Amino acid sequence: MNALLPRPVAFATSSDSFELSPGTLVSGPAELVDAVRLALTVLDLRPAGEGTEPTPGTVVVEHDPSLGHEAYTLEVTGRGVRIAAGDRPGAFYAGQTLRQLLPDAAFRTVARSSRSGWSVPGVLVRDAPRFSWRGVHLDVARHFLPKREVLRMVDLMAAHKLNRLHLHLVDDQGWRIESRIAPRLHEVGSHRPRTIASHYGETPVYDEVPHGGYYTLDDLAEIADYARARAVTIVPEIDVPGHACAILAAYPELDARATDGRRPEPFTVLDRWGISPAILSPLPATIDFLTAVVDELLGALGETPYVHIGGDECVLDDWAASPEIVAFQAERGLETLGDLHAWFLRELADVLAERGSRAVVWDEAFVSGMLRADTIVMPWRGPGVAERAAEAGHDVVQTPVFPLYLDYAEAASEDEPLAIGETTTVSDVAAYDPAPSSWTAETRQRVIGAQFQLWSERLPDARAVDYRAWPRGCALAELTWSGSAGSDFEARLERHLGRLDALGVEYRPLAGPHPWQLGGAGPRRHRPGVVKVDEVMKRLEEMTHIADSTRPSI
Repeated sequence: MNALLPRPVAFATSSDSFELSPGTLVSGPAELVDAVRLALTVLDLRPAGEGTEPTPGTVVVEHDPSLGHEAYTLEVTGRGVRIAAGDRPGAFYAGQTLRQLLPDAAFRTVARSSRSGWSVPGVLVRDAPRFSWRGVHLDVARHFLPKREVLRMVDLMAAHKLNRLHLHLVDDQGWRIESRIAPRLHEVGSHRPRTIASHYGETPVYDEVPHGGYYTLDDLAEIADYARARAVTIVPEIDVPGHACAILAAYPELDARATDGRRPEPFTVLDRWGISPAILSPLPATIDFLTAVVDELLGALGETPYVHIGGDECVLDDWAASPEIVAFQAERGLETLGDLHAWFLRELADVLAERGSRAVVWDEAFVSGMLRADTIVMPWRGPGVAERAAEAGHDVVQTPVFPLYLDYAEAASEDEPLAIGETTTVSDVAAYDPAPSSWTAETRQRVIGAQFQLWSERLPDARAVDYRAWPRGCALAELTWSGSAGSDFEARLERHLGRLDALGVEYRPLAGPHPWQLGGAGPRRHRPGVVKVDEVMKRLEEMTHIADSTRPSI
């Protein structure tokens, strides 16, 4: 039975098998051998040296450029294992597939049962991804996750052939990046004295517990290198010009209200959820400040093909109230504040292009206009604006609230832990089509992938992240790698849960939460019926068609 997840392009079995033991020799180009060994660390495969003549009873890795990026073939016979890969990621994914052919214990850090070796069934696998962007969005701004949890997420992504980790590093509730040129960003912006504990629509109640944290530049360099070795690209997000409380708490002179010589009451790092009116000034001094911070970030991360600059949920009232900003808008020949919003993001995108990075934006930036042709759009507000962005010639990464916002509950039940709303199930994710057949062929080609979002207002720790991410994330991995969830997806998912158990993932069981995962009777209990995802999607779609589209939609 094919129990591989995600489903490969082609899979065939034979009556052969091969005993794969700790210390088995692996030969081939050093870079590809290193990738296979990294995917199978539990077996401690030993490199035979580049140019070594292949012998029976070994793992042989070959470079085959005709296979293309991330593609591979894997053949297991009685004589050994033979892998061909188009590049290092392809070899790494071949290693991950080979790992799935082993017992679940292969997903443990140390496996006693591996000491005598494991029998690998005879197979021939031919494989390549349907989409180039297979992503996870992790919000570490609302609730900070320590470095070890980010590295663990990279490992879980690698096991599922997911390859883009979008780190939401900046928001009203926290700034998570060390800055040596602007140190108040992390000294002031990385922590808040308390966090709201009550639910939407209830009388505000706060936990009175300080929360904070940030990644040093050395941490970010380590995260990027760790991810790169596992075929994962870090996509950092600095969300501007809105969602700016944490930045403005640190540097109030960047506040749009601080123009014209005014001295407003400074913002503080936000201790509640929802939208703040805090917005950066769009004047050149802000661009210069952000450019210096971006340079510092890119210096830590190394090669960074993509940088997300946000552009979503901006309240432009403070721009309208500033004579200096209005005059600047007129000087630039910009008719509306929406045009000024577009100009600001275009300036940052140009800065990134000069440094070899493509800008990524939420769909409000597309609606505002003026995007560079190479800017990638993430249409979170539904398929309508996604299709429009693709028709306009932009590459699109699908990120719709339904069914890819996994901070929504999997059941409309008080048994669930607190979620923003409901309901998004494993089946909902598995049924999703990132490039609908109703679109034109040219438009469909602009869809480069999809990712699931883990907004962390109601995800206070790694256990909560596990519960929301998996196994729904398995469905996203399947459809982005394979193009769609196969008819046998449910059966393969059931089998795959044993691997998650071995990895220590505290996922939500398919039949419902474990007793210790229940929401309980306190503030962590879910409130069914307060926010319904179908109603949210209808409202969001309407908002994408109005001129004031940057204003918060929820």
